[in-house]
Amino acid sequence: MKQSLKDDYRRSLKSMDTEEGIDLAFYRPIGYMWARLAAHSGVSPNAITIAAIFLGIGAGVLFYFPDLWINVAGMLLLVWANSFDSADGQLARMTHSYSRIGRILDGLCGDFWFAAIYIAIVLRENTFSPFFSEHHWILWLTAAITGMCHTKQAAMADYYRQFHLYFLKGEDGSELDSAPQLRRQLEDAGITWRRHFWKRLSMAFYLAYTRQQEATAPAMQALRSQLRESFPDGRIPQSFREDFRRASLPLMKFTNILSFNWRVITLFTALFIGQPWLYFLVELTVFNALLVYMIIRHEKICKRFTNSLRNGLY
Repeated sequence: MKQSLKDDYRRSLKSMDTEEGIDLAFYRPIGYMWARLAAHSGVSPNAITIAAIFLGIGAGVLFYFPDLWINVAGMLLLVWANSFDSADGQLARMTHSYSRIGRILDGLCGDFWFAAIYIAIVLRENTFSPFFSEHHWILWLTAAITGMCHTKQAAMADYYRQFHLYFLKGEDGSELDSAPQLRRQLEDAGITWRRHFWKRLSMAFYLAYTRQQEATAPAMQALRSQLRESFPDGRIPQSFREDFRRASLPLMKFTNILSFNWRVITLFTALFIGQPWLYFLVELTVFNALLVYMIIRHEKICKRFTNSLRNGLY
């Protein structure tokens, strides 16, 4: 029985290559318990994601108040929300109930959380800080720029993680998409604005999200194109998969830093010292520097493997 549960738990994980230490120690075990409860109750992954969205927004509201105990309640609510965000993916993997709408919802989940958190921080500082209360525009502008940077960081971290999983587990183990493929699927499915407005809207957002990822990683697009040319049947040699995985693996720690946990550690620290605006400063400096470094490293890796394919080394 214990071995069966352990095997079931392992199947609920993405990959040990891409899992983050804090997630493995804390969020994944809790998420697995939520996922098992949901599976027995007939609750869908998307329902868990929607619940997580509301919990995270509630946490953001509590960060408005300059009272540490109210902030701590918000922190606990955000931790709860993230355990649900872990559970939805684990449940989908356990029950094989994947859907693109689920992936879109999962991506929007964190966006809703941090939009609420950013707005709460700005309103808090503009209300209670002697300096910012006289210069409202500074934090609104800072929050807007930080939000755009945050979106880019999360998008590229997710993109590199999915590309790594593609070589590790193949198409079935990755959620890697391409803009041309998404456009064809939209056309083939006959999804129109008039008859399927909400589905068409969500797919339009996801298509724009995918285009943004691809535009930021041109060397990766060249590698994907070369792979299609070199292996038109889609059978990429195992030696290539293993070599790319080894080269990409050191970057996975940066994709994890640019995800939830370290961002929230920074936020909670800023709240504990009573200076939540400092979160924006760290986001704009440290996390952006990590993003630039990660992009440069990954593009170099992709160029190297593209040249290897062109030279017939695989």
